Amino acid sequence: MAAALIDRRLHTIPGKLRVAELFFEVPINYSQPENGTLRLFARSVRRWVKPVEPVKDDKQPPIPWLVYLQGGPGMGCRPPQEYGWVGSALDKGYQVLFLDQRGTGLSSTITAGTLALQGNAVKQAEYLKNFRADNIVRDCEAIRRCLTADYPEEKRKWSIIGQSFGGFCAVTYLSMFPEGLAEVFICGGLPPLVNGPDAVYARTYEKVLERNQAYYSKFPEDVERVKRIMQYLKGNKVPLPSGTLTPERIQQLGIAFGMHGGLDSIHDLIFRASSDLEIFGFITHPTLIALDSYGGLDSNIIYAILHESIYCQGEASAWSADRLHMFDSYDELNKIKDAADILATTENWPALYDEAQLAKNEVPVYAATFIDDMYVHYDHASNTAGKIKGIKQFITNVMYHNAIRSKSDELIQQLFALRDDTID
Repeated sequence: MAAALIDRRLHTIPGKLRVAELFFEVPINYSQPENGTLRLFARSVRRWVKPVEPVKDDKQPPIPWLVYLQGGPGMGCRPPQEYGWVGSALDKGYQVLFLDQRGTGLSSTITAGTLALQGNAVKQAEYLKNFRADNIVRDCEAIRRCLTADYPEEKRKWSIIGQSFGGFCAVTYLSMFPEGLAEVFICGGLPPLVNGPDAVYARTYEKVLERNQAYYSKFPEDVERVKRIMQYLKGNKVPLPSGTLTPERIQQLGIAFGMHGGLDSIHDLIFRASSDLEIFGFITHPTLIALDSYGGLDSNIIYAILHESIYCQGEASAWSADRLHMFDSYDELNKIKDAADILATTENWPALYDEAQLAKNEVPVYAATFIDDMYVHYDHASNTAGKIKGIKQFITNVMYHNAIRSKSDELIQQLFALRDDTID
């Protein structure tokens, strides 16, 4: 079925982009479309060119689509002009669609308040089961059918580029709806083809340990600083706008270690907090605001409550990473703790990947794989690549997980080089 386009507004970023702000309506549950709808938000982007003579849209040939599937789960898209690779994609002749995946950004946003509208914890958990990758790609297919309805039949396929969790969605898309895809680009997002999160986290912990060692090797002075901060937090209740600064919240800062610049950004926070304690005996308000801005679990609660389920196919996650203890330090998360616990005991998660379909894949797939990726272990990614017929990979040990943001020109050039067959 096609999504219903219910609103479209155009504006121009001078000298750069023509942006359309789009709202679509899709079913909450595609197998029961009569049981309510969601509103999805997306921005489409074209190169802004003001012709000498106005040209009507119906006289222009259809422009191929490239759809960006962002990481997460639970994070919405940023404004298009903040993506450094967009210009390269437009130069290649695409128009780009930035879709806020269901429950994120402006797409029927999931918060404690909006979940409360569903009823008790059991009903909230049932609602949240509709927000995994299988329904995200169903949304994509519904929107594709809407946006290409006037295209010639042979032009209705589109291209997708998936970053991190967006790459997981891309492989689900290849498994479920390959007929809708012209080509697939994946950046640090070849998913582990496993059943359950335990095997994933076992390898993740290895990389986290490596990055912690790299951090303390670069900033040995932070060993004592972290100890000082942790000791202070064990003896003092420190309020934050989002909840409470706990030792676990300090540990959570390590999530940034797998990103370009992550070690330095966390050093700055630790340095500030330790300096506050040394001078004043407490952590000052500006430092608390800076600490609170890292993590974002209260603003992206899908990440907190559904992250483990992205690895589940027929089994319960059972809080594999012991995430539930984090909920007490976030006021927003604490409100949906019961629903999260129900999801952690859910066993009937449907399969997200079809290995038989991947083995006979005919869609061109181009993947950037990072040897030192802290979030998607290289061994898991390599195993998955071996199961997707025809995949081409750019493999590097000089980029980290967020290279599409931090080294966007270099990375997108490598991906397009794979597509254009210029590597020999």
